[in-house]
Amino acid sequence: MIKAKVIGAGGYGGVGIIELLAAHPEAKMTCLVDVTDVGAPISALYPHLTGFCDMVIVDPSDPVAKQPVDVVFTATPDGVGMKLAPEILASGAKLVDYSGDFRFNTAESYAEYASRIGRETRHASPDILAEAVYGVAELHRSKINSKRRVVGNPGCFAVSCILGLSPAVKHGLIDPFSAICDCKTGVSGAGKKPNAAFHYPARYDHMNVYKLAGHQHVCEIERELSLQAGTDIRVTFTAQVVPVCRGIMSSLYGQLKADTKVADVIALYREFYKDSGFVRIYDRSASVGSMHVRGTNFCNLIVDVDARTRKLRVISHIDNLVKGQAGSALQNMNLLFDLPESTGLMRAGMYP
Repeated sequence: MIKAKVIGAGGYGGVGIIELLAAHPEAKMTCLVDVTDVGAPISALYPHLTGFCDMVIVDPSDPVAKQPVDVVFTATPDGVGMKLAPEILASGAKLVDYSGDFRFNTAESYAEYASRIGRETRHASPDILAEAVYGVAELHRSKINSKRRVVGNPGCFAVSCILGLSPAVKHGLIDPFSAICDCKTGVSGAGKKPNAAFHYPARYDHMNVYKLAGHQHVCEIERELSLQAGTDIRVTFTAQVVPVCRGIMSSLYGQLKADTKVADVIALYREFYKDSGFVRIYDRSASVGSMHVRGTNFCNLIVDVDARTRKLRVISHIDNLVKGQAGSALQNMNLLFDLPESTGLMRAGMYP
């Protein structure tokens, strides 16, 4: 049985992985750590966990937090995981980090990312970066295995855009500088934090764009798509908040290099993801939306071609808290321990 510790257990990312681990047949939680709500059962913060997980949150200095485990999930802000990583790895545990601390393999690429979010550009554990793998399992599952110790979990927008555009750039279908990522997210994407801008009166019946000067996930998107394409890819990215709780819808566009039939593009996408059970491909007639991935680790892609303008159009739906966060983290844990990557993740969600 895999012993798991969750650091940052009280946030949305923490409770998300707790929900999944509570139902995992091969893993069990042994410790929940946070700097707030210490001494409270997690089920007191989140009553839906009553009877499923009633563990008490402990402070990082508590002896319980020092007990050995097999895997640690750091559901923490940027800058935290990199400081904790040396001790975690020295204990023999594997690390799945939610932040951007280990999404980049060099100090230089990390510095570019950190500058976008206004953080110190020096990495606290630069010697660990080279052994980290970027945690989009659909692209890097061969590298995420029992020999690996560190996975940098991807950003939520990044997952939706990378999965939506990778087949197209891999096969050179679109102009490498033509990609547009028009992305809308639910309010939960901002996390659990006291901020008047995310209170109900401020969000109800209200939509807005943010970080037009440069969103941090662009670094991930361009890096991964460029790796797939074998050439530099640049995207125009717009992040928007819409008045729903959870879910991301990314409308993705690219200028096709040649006249291409939609049936051929759909076939290409299905072949690309034939071994990726969490990516489902639909044509333009499909009536699917954010509700159909809510609470699941699936990514639904509607693949289309606008023949009139010769543009590729892909609509990508994920749950930002599952495929965009905790679900990808658990998928990565499964691979780290040589389990089927769908273990504990195959569920249909809820409707309506």
